[in-house]
Amino acid sequence: MFMFTLLRNALLLLVLPVMLAGCGTLNTLSTARLPASQATRPPASAQAQERGNNVVLYTLGMIDTGYRFGGKNPDAGFDCSGMVSYIFAQAAGVRVSGSAADIARQSRPVDLQQLRPGDLVFFNTLGRPFSHVGIYIGNDRFVHAPSSSGQARVRTESLKNRYFAQRLEAARSLLE
Repeated sequence: MFMFTLLRNALLLLVLPVMLAGCGTLNTLSTARLPASQATRPPASAQAQERGNNVVLYTLGMIDTGYRFGGKNPDAGFDCSGMVSYIFAQAAGVRVSGSAADIARQSRPVDLQQLRPGDLVFFNTLGRPFSHVGIYIGNDRFVHAPSSSGQARVRTESLKNRYFAQRLEAARSLLE
């Protein structure tokens, strides 16, 4: 198992630069239902950019981990907030805890048009604000730990996917 994880992570190191090549902004999403930010997000510091890339790399290594309600580590499985808490602690040394809504309160707002790899994306999937969270990896894609549709495993999704596009609420950051 260790060797598989090592090989997978080595492969991700080779593929990550290609995946992140076009990841500057998110220009294709409609934000009509969200208030526009008056301030432009300043360029990421080298440290914030490195931490964001570390988060993305670590996140990609968690793909296919099983889902478990309340799960907080890859051995037990993850729910969405447990995945975010675990990855940020391991990859960036940032401690957050609680539900998706709790994590939203512990992070700072980011304009959706200024998303960067390593930012968080929040959704209203249960009829209440900030009920689901994922980690933005670039190119309009995010990684999350869904519990539905028999595919209860950590996986990537597109922010353009109709289901998620209709439920996208906000973007936030833990890295700056």
